[in-house]
Amino acid sequence: MARAFQALVAVVFISAVSFQSCFVNANFYTDTYFNWGAEHSYIFGANGEDVNLVLDNVAGSGVQSYNSYLFGSIEMLIKLVPGNSAGTVTAYYLSSTGDYHDEIDFEFLGNSSGEPYTMHTNIFTQGKGNREQQFKLWFDPTTDFHNYTIHWNPDVVVWYVDSIPIRVYRNYKSEGIGFPDQQGMQVYSSLWNADNWATQGGLVKIDWSCAPFTAGLRKFNARACKWNGPVSIYQCAYPDYDNWWTSPVYKQLSWDQQGKLKWVRDNYMIYDYCTDHERFNWQMAPECSKPQY
Repeated sequence: MARAFQALVAVVFISAVSFQSCFVNANFYTDTYFNWGAEHSYIFGANGEDVNLVLDNVAGSGVQSYNSYLFGSIEMLIKLVPGNSAGTVTAYYLSSTGDYHDEIDFEFLGNSSGEPYTMHTNIFTQGKGNREQQFKLWFDPTTDFHNYTIHWNPDVVVWYVDSIPIRVYRNYKSEGIGFPDQQGMQVYSSLWNADNWATQGGLVKIDWSCAPFTAGLRKFNARACKWNGPVSIYQCAYPDYDNWWTSPVYKQLSWDQQGKLKWVRDNYMIYDYCTDHERFNWQMAPECSKPQY
């Protein structure tokens, strides 16, 4: 019993330590570039660790990492657009390129003043998406920075908010279900006009009298395996000490993490593609019948 308790403590300790790196300084100057709307964005801070994305009635803006990655943890501190942000979307995601791309998403759908943000998540494998899950946040994401982390390894993808897991997508590739393990993905973040769909299905449009809209990014950190072409499919998945994400502790959520995941999903989930039978004409995605946690 004592050994079992010590092992449990070790697992929880390792898990807790692993996500403290959000406090490590990252440098937007060296790690990212503006892929659009550079005139509407700016990097600042002594170490280039902050970015403000700006949207006005001329254009929005976005940043993109120089490197692509396969497996590890991608972290970003984000403070969302305050006030009446209806029609705007702040996006933070990983993506490869091409028609058969892989992608792992966080998107934050704006709202009218005083209404909670909707946090939209999705995952694409080989160009196939339609795996949306949505949540209301349990805090005001506009008053301070919060940590949003995408962690993935050969076994599982996990979305975290302030180190709390909110969603899990497990690898069932051996059963013909897609999983993002063959393509390096770059990191993207953007602020853009999506008032044709973002707020109440496009019924609420952007109030441009509130512009410019600003979203803050801070301390981008990629503790992940750098993509160096197809050889990385093997190198990044090889279970050794340097590839820390392949450690058994990351193959399954701890009991504490599973409890937090259940709390979020029971209280704050507002949409799950796996329960939308009408949309998919009762032809549900095969992973919906598989254990994920």
